[in-house]
Amino acid sequence: MQRVITLTVQNSSGVLNRVTGMLAKRGFNIESITVGASETPGISKMTIVVDIANDKSSEQLTKQLHKQIDILKVDDITDSKIVSRELALIKVGANNTSRGEIQSIIEPFRARVLDVSRNSLIIEVTGKPDKVDALIELLTPYGLKDLSRTGVTAFRRGQQKGIQELKSFSV
Repeated sequence: MQRVITLTVQNSSGVLNRVTGMLAKRGFNIESITVGASETPGISKMTIVVDIANDKSSEQLTKQLHKQIDILKVDDITDSKIVSRELALIKVGANNTSRGEIQSIIEPFRARVLDVSRNSLIIEVTGKPDKVDALIELLTPYGLKDLSRTGVTAFRRGQQKGIQELKSFSV
């Protein structure tokens, strides 16, 4: 089962390496990981989507993450109401005939063409991972030339509270 875990971390060298190393050492498979600056200088947010066999393993993972010195907050938001998004850039084979067909395929996904060349189109799509997967599947018959996905980033909706730990820190 996939779990979506958000982390608030110190923005310092080696934090990402320590987090991914800890996950790998304990045998967790990372499906996606995104990291970026937060609204607070010196603090970053991570969103990790990880395959976990059972609830006991999920609890073990969050406890292990809490032990990491650079991690300020750990929040498993899987069972909450969340907003999650992923961005994908898709380079697909295209000619004069297929361009119109491809445009009609991407339109319902609210995707857009970023670049047009003689033999290809670069398409941008943003949404839930299953939406991105569905568009990729529909474009595959045209010949995928390249694909890059950012990974999932997510927040809880509204004012929901989770079981969280916030270590004391100074910024």
